[in-house]
Amino acid sequence: MSEKKWFNVSVEDVNREVKTDLNKGLSTEEVDERLQEYGSNQLPEKEKKSELAKFFSHFDDILIYILLAAAVVTLVLGHYVDTVVILLVAVINALIGYVQENKAEKALEGIKEMLSLQATVLRNGKREDIESADLVPGDVVLLKAGDKVPADIRLVQADRLNVEESPLTGESTSVEKQTEVLPEETVLAERTNLLFSGTAVSSGSAKGIVIATGEQTELGQINRSISDVEDIKTPLLKQIDTFGKTISIVILVLATGLFGFGLVIHDYEWGELLLSVIGLTVAAIPEGLPAILTIILALGVQTMADKKAIMRTLPSVETLGAVTVICTDKTGTLTKNEMTVKSVITREARYNITGTGYAPEGSIQHNDEEVTVSEHDDLHQLLTAVRTVNEADIQEKDGQWIVRGDPTEGCLITLAEKADKPISRLENLSKIPFDSEYKYMAGLVEIKGKKTIFVKGAPDRLFEMADLNEGSEERQYWEDHMINRSRKGERVLAAAFKDVSQEKAEIEHDDVLSGLTMLGLTGIIDPPREKVIEAVRTCRQAGIQVKMITGDHKETALAIAKQLRITDHDDVIEGRELDAMSGAELKEAAMTSDVFARTSPDNKLQLVEALQERGHISAMTGDGVNDAPALKRADIGVAMGIKGTEVAKEASEMVLADDNFSTIVNAVKEGRRVYDNLKKTILFILPTNGAEAFLVMAALLIGMEMPMTPVQILYVNMVTAVTVTLALAFEPLEDGAMNKPPRKANEKLLSPYYIFRIVFVSLLIGGLIMWMNGQLLASYSIEHVNTVTLHSIVFAQLFHLFNVRNERHFSLNKHFFENKAAFIVSGLLLFFQLVVTYVPFFSQALGLYPIEGIYWIFPVIIGVTVFIVVEIEKFITRTVLKRK
Repeated sequence: MSEKKWFNVSVEDVNREVKTDLNKGLSTEEVDERLQEYGSNQLPEKEKKSELAKFFSHFDDILIYILLAAAVVTLVLGHYVDTVVILLVAVINALIGYVQENKAEKALEGIKEMLSLQATVLRNGKREDIESADLVPGDVVLLKAGDKVPADIRLVQADRLNVEESPLTGESTSVEKQTEVLPEETVLAERTNLLFSGTAVSSGSAKGIVIATGEQTELGQINRSISDVEDIKTPLLKQIDTFGKTISIVILVLATGLFGFGLVIHDYEWGELLLSVIGLTVAAIPEGLPAILTIILALGVQTMADKKAIMRTLPSVETLGAVTVICTDKTGTLTKNEMTVKSVITREARYNITGTGYAPEGSIQHNDEEVTVSEHDDLHQLLTAVRTVNEADIQEKDGQWIVRGDPTEGCLITLAEKADKPISRLENLSKIPFDSEYKYMAGLVEIKGKKTIFVKGAPDRLFEMADLNEGSEERQYWEDHMINRSRKGERVLAAAFKDVSQEKAEIEHDDVLSGLTMLGLTGIIDPPREKVIEAVRTCRQAGIQVKMITGDHKETALAIAKQLRITDHDDVIEGRELDAMSGAELKEAAMTSDVFARTSPDNKLQLVEALQERGHISAMTGDGVNDAPALKRADIGVAMGIKGTEVAKEASEMVLADDNFSTIVNAVKEGRRVYDNLKKTILFILPTNGAEAFLVMAALLIGMEMPMTPVQILYVNMVTAVTVTLALAFEPLEDGAMNKPPRKANEKLLSPYYIFRIVFVSLLIGGLIMWMNGQLLASYSIEHVNTVTLHSIVFAQLFHLFNVRNERHFSLNKHFFENKAAFIVSGLLLFFQLVVTYVPFFSQALGLYPIEGIYWIFPVIIGVTVFIVVEIEKFITRTVLKRK
């Protein structure tokens, strides 16, 4: 039933098609039948996985499979310590993933909370209050100010009805509703004869027919969109998946080949050989990498939280560094979602108003100087009029100024409060309430012993009521100012007055249809947030495009976009134009246009998908329910923390605690820093695995004793991961990082240079240690040699840390001592090495020998050699690249 364009159908036809009675409603029998046909007015529950299934799903990784297989083999061979350590690594990795789940279900729960719990209907000819879940298509619903709309409804009667729809449509002001038929091409935000589930009645009353319930409502369509949207893997996760599969194939091929080689060539005992091959497997797998990546991401999350950007998933931190386009909602994101009077025009002067939002902070200025209102009679009278003919009020709550009533009326109260002296709200002796048919409201007051009617409303309507003829000098004056303010994206309201006799006690429409005197115009706008212009500039400098996608009007969207320098041309594409485009045209429009207005939830989702198909890493900002599907589909969904709906927050990866667009820029900087440090971490960790694997392979090929046991290898990998590797998480953002374009979405985790560097350092460390072992094995026990080997690998990594801190520049520079963490964790690592060597419990568990002090010189020499050689390599590489 919901697929029909009910806004394009007359009330009579709607009544006939849904088979209801406007005066009596449905009968009990009809309700029962329709409940069977359409189901209850609720959103469907998503089937949930058990907690146990969620946990075990995180073992579904090829590297973990290899580790688990190694654990089984060590268990069979009776090496229980190896088994426990390997299993512990696998379980920790699964726990990290498990803790990060459950985003989609929460988003759906947030939508359910928006639904009204009660509804007033006509049934069996009587007025009844029922559970909103029991509503069916055809029910006749009655609504009043303060009610939440319980289903999608076609209006039959609307009495001064205004509805707050910003969470659904993105409109920054409440929408006036009416009952007339609308054209077939009318977009969602302009369907003024419909009410939508989850929105709220801000004023007036209404009667309507339910046309859609549950999943068939607009809110239900969004619910389904969120369910249907596939979760996007972050670039880093994709790269790590590919890396994991590649390294797994290499490990399995090497292990199988070496096992066969050992059996045939060296005639090893198969159990001993199998243990050696497991040692190779454990050596080659960077099992410490998941833990350290998680720690670096978690520290990035903490840093972002300190800067008001709350990350809801760890991998999303690094994705920010790759963002190439930010698709931003206007209302509540680029703007404050607080209507503000920015200009006042009277017959005598033009005034600028400072301050934004509902907070009564700011002033009324003329020629950049604050005015004394008592010296400007026309201004004083206008302020008195807009404050008196007004049903709203403002108040401070929890440090935020909020409006009670219509937002447009609320900002006029704020305007009056900005005067240098109090503006009185006069008593209305008689009122004409606002009606969309008349487009004005009026109040009869007594002022200075005279009775006056103040009128406030649409300028063109008041021009006629003030008897201003087309083409007259005065009308031209007001129209020129009205057009000028409208082009700046301001909504213009007019105020006028009319003196009447003292005997006047009641006023009617006929009393104000002529004879008014214009007081002036007010220009109202939802103002841009502070610092957004600078944030947009920084984004462009960093190679990040900014696109506005809003449900607001074309003129308003363009005015704000130009003010914020998002665009410098007049090209705005509306939602109805997007709907008529082919897939190829949509992709082209998404790439070439910067401003999209009057968009539906589907349009936002389509634009995000089109940009992603063109290779963009997209961020989507928003605060309303209408933004949720696009927030979830985007690579990074960014919700507003203060004014954002719970649905938007739960569908996003990042929440801005201060609702400030410029906070995204700080988050992007942090994202780039985190990604750079993650790459440095991989560049640091993998040579350890490479060197260990080289040593094991060399021993098997030559037929010599194993230089390290599997437990010793695991110890080295984990201890370096949680100590010296951690220092890289604190490396600051390198100079000029925000002047470079974002990295490409398909950029490989390991560039050719990285592969060269990893192989080079692996062979360097492995070769040095093999040479050392050749000298020591002739004179010392295997435990003695294993101990010196373990320390040599650790020291090589310790010195290599300082190579990696600066990828290509000389490490001993002015920033050398800035990262204090590097020196703290280095001291901690040395302490651990002394403990495992000289504390009997640990040395026995790892099979180490308490070596004499003289033997520490081997690890130190190897570490210093690695540092010097790598610095020379960096210098040569840098010189070659500069020439190219």
